Amino acid sequence: MPYSSRHGLRLAWAALAAAACSPLPLAASRAAPGVDFAREVKPLLARRCFTCHGPTSAESGLRLDNPQSAMAELDSGRRAIVPGDAEASELFARVATADESMRMPPAGKPLAAGEIALLRRWIEQGASWRKHWAFIPPAPVAPPSVKRQAWVSNPVDAFILAKMEEAGLTPAAQADQRSLARRAYYGVTGLPPTLEQLDRFLADERPDAWPRLVDELLASPHYGEHWARHWLDVVRYAETNSFERDGEKPFAWKYRDYVIRSFNDDKPYDQFIREQLAGDELEPRTDDAVIATGYYRLGIWDDEPADPLQARFDEWDDILSTTSQAMLGLTVGCARCHDHKIDPISQTDYYGLLAFFADVTPYADIHERDPARYSLWDMSSPDERLRRESLRRRIEAIRQELTAIEDAGIARMSPQDQEIARTPDRARLLSERLQQYLNVSEWAQYQDARRRLDSTEGELRALPPADAALALGQCEPHPPATHILVRGNPHAPGAEVRPRFPEVFGAPAPTIPPAPPGARSAGRRRVLAEWIASPQNMLAARVIVNRVWQGHFGRGIVRSANNFGELGDPPTHPELLDWLALWLIEHQWRLKPLHRLIMTSSAYQMSNGGDPRGLAADPANDLVWRFDMRRLSAEEIRDATLATSGQLNRRMFGPSIYPKMSAEALATQSRPGDGWGTSTPEEQARRSVYIFVKRSLLTPLLTAFDLPDVDASCEARFVTTQPSQALAMLNSEFVNEQAGRFAQRVKADAGDDRRQQAAHAVRLALLREASPDEIEEGLKLMSRVADRHGGDADEALRYWCLTLLNLNEFIYLD
Repeated sequence: MPYSSRHGLRLAWAALAAAACSPLPLAASRAAPGVDFAREVKPLLARRCFTCHGPTSAESGLRLDNPQSAMAELDSGRRAIVPGDAEASELFARVATADESMRMPPAGKPLAAGEIALLRRWIEQGASWRKHWAFIPPAPVAPPSVKRQAWVSNPVDAFILAKMEEAGLTPAAQADQRSLARRAYYGVTGLPPTLEQLDRFLADERPDAWPRLVDELLASPHYGEHWARHWLDVVRYAETNSFERDGEKPFAWKYRDYVIRSFNDDKPYDQFIREQLAGDELEPRTDDAVIATGYYRLGIWDDEPADPLQARFDEWDDILSTTSQAMLGLTVGCARCHDHKIDPISQTDYYGLLAFFADVTPYADIHERDPARYSLWDMSSPDERLRRESLRRRIEAIRQELTAIEDAGIARMSPQDQEIARTPDRARLLSERLQQYLNVSEWAQYQDARRRLDSTEGELRALPPADAALALGQCEPHPPATHILVRGNPHAPGAEVRPRFPEVFGAPAPTIPPAPPGARSAGRRRVLAEWIASPQNMLAARVIVNRVWQGHFGRGIVRSANNFGELGDPPTHPELLDWLALWLIEHQWRLKPLHRLIMTSSAYQMSNGGDPRGLAADPANDLVWRFDMRRLSAEEIRDATLATSGQLNRRMFGPSIYPKMSAEALATQSRPGDGWGTSTPEEQARRSVYIFVKRSLLTPLLTAFDLPDVDASCEARFVTTQPSQALAMLNSEFVNEQAGRFAQRVKADAGDDRRQQAAHAVRLALLREASPDEIEEGLKLMSRVADRHGGDADEALRYWCLTLLNLNEFIYLD
């Protein structure tokens, strides 16, 4: 981007930041250097006071969710908060009093002494009511000056080192080359280096050997496979619907492949967002953009809801909640039933955002349970597609004709039968009773329409199978009005709302003309996508750079990656977060340069060695004075096992695979084995990102190592240590089979010499030379196992290989 563009962007950000930081009324703008209102005070008020004095209640005329009302005169004539004077503040008097009849809050435990002291300090320091950091646009900031300038490889290091020096800490030493290579290979591709790749890097003495390796890995097609998995967690990717039947989502795998391609092609992140939210509304409309709208079809879907209208709004809520968390880092879903209790997001804001999605049809009709009409997009040739669309339009017209006749008959039925007609038992009712309530002419017309429907559907089935994609196959170009739902109840609509952005963003109201005749969608989602992906959006860039940082360091600058709101974790390095966000925008939203920037920093290349001063002052390593040790993810463990055994099939893309599942695992379904296919051994050895994700039957080895729940967005995976992990690595059929394949590989390379076998197995698994003690341990183990198994040397070697696959050194990265 030319300098003038960068300069203009930074000036625009500066103007926005200045506007967001403009003085608040009363004393709300006074500086409070000691107490952080957003981080310390507001969560306390929300937790203990908002029930009676918050967004939805103002007992005695007091609301504590905004400065104007909190500092206004109360019904009693007193003021709850008098900035600078705690003794004159009724709030402080009520929480600090020993008189139980006067003390607040009236229910539950009194505030702790530390909480009361916090409120006193805050009031005496001026009761500053600063805007939450995430709701202020990122401000341009220069990298800070530091003492150890030689340690700074790029601006990232300046921000990290400045915090360290402020705390009197020093960075850990650089990691050794082997550890760095393993870290980089797994961090970028999710796979270990081969011995040849590692040896080539270790032998490269050029001063730019490290950035060369980083560039090589970012160019690998396996980069997209690994980083796609991060995104798939966030958008709760799965290939089935959940609930009792857990039916398959046809062609969902095409969305997964789209994400992989997008990362490998270094598609700008803003375009990545636009395609998923409004790919069908973009011009030109590409196949990839259409497939991207499969995003809307990834969530759970109840094909037999007790309350169809409630289920419909649950589906919309899932889309809105996922979008707001994934792309904005906000828990907008909390405002479905009432104003958000913590963040400045009103119920009107919630339904205003929901209105952008009003043209999104349900996954399928609950009576048909077939996603073809709403959720499949025909990717065939134009001629085939026109023929198919013509037949579908005829089918739809005939169905409407049938529905009209059915409704006429239902209107003549008893109230009880009319109620049944609104349930999934409608089809049974019509089959048994409809003819009784139609005259002869109507029944003949109905029968004729049924024959025409059967004939037309037969013509459609006779066409060659369509090349389809899970997508927004059909939209509602003229959706009904959106209403605020009273207490979130879809049966209690309130005031009408139009599409709008949350007020906290300060964005102008969107202009969305009505869809013209013949339009296939309402055009609203493109407006939303453009707003989210705009350089002026204060959260989108922050959220994605935080996710990239988390992918490399194991946690984000903001640990609560889906929640940048007031109950989320504050950033450990807020200036760095803002600097990276603006840097990303200036570099056309491309993620590969961001990866390179982070990985070539000295911070990324530190060892995980402990330092007594650092461990004492910052045991959680919030200041990033060393690199945190990381356990491999579930997929990395499985893929590394396959790579080490020599069995990994690196073929990319295509329909998902079905690893062999034990009878015990299959029995956990209501209908054991239903919906779980069979793949060839060669296909089963493909990377874990290609495993079929069935919500009711997740792969046991992966769940043992913290594969997340796929019903909701996952911001960061848990990293647990539990017995089932050891049991899976020692006893599962998959790991034992791979240990056998690993042993065969070792024997093919090292021959029959046990000492050579023991050493070579270590080299392949741990990517280093074996120590003499390790070789002796291997020989002893193989000797004991061979004696126990009648001298079977192959079985003895398999046990040694199984042992190596279970070492911490295999599963953890330094």
